[in-house]
Amino acid sequence: MAIFGGRRKTPNGDGEMAKEKDIPAQQARGDNVISIIGPGMRVVGDCETEGTLRIEGVVEGTVRAGKAVVIGKDGAVKGDVITQDAIIGGRVTGAVVAESRLELQATCTVDGEIKARRIKLDEGGRINGTIVTGEVREGGSSHAAPPPPAAS
Repeated sequence: MAIFGGRRKTPNGDGEMAKEKDIPAQQARGDNVISIIGPGMRVVGDCETEGTLRIEGVVEGTVRAGKAVVIGKDGAVKGDVITQDAIIGGRVTGAVVAESRLELQATCTVDGEIKARRIKLDEGGRINGTIVTGEVREGGSSHAAPPPPAAS
């Protein structure tokens, strides 16, 4: 028995939809899945995945990925990006929250607030907004130590 395009070919040749129990546990969880929004594609609405989302087209809405978001040099997001790790080569108009690592490539433009534990900015990358580094949670709040009180 073989699976083609989500249908299982039975010995008599009629197609039957693959059941969730047929999908390996790791794939069903979605943390190792890479979803792609290709060039020329436009998504209006929020995108959410437990794995990685690669954007080569345009997304108008919030993007949430449990593992990573990769925005290609021709990709664009008009909304917030919330993830563990991010690589941005295109344009983001909105907040970027990376709980672990954020890489801003030379071709990127970010118009909005950035919160990330670690940031790498390549020469030529453009940021119009504020940057907060240190420990970050998905909700977007930074947990860096507060500044010491002013001397009286």
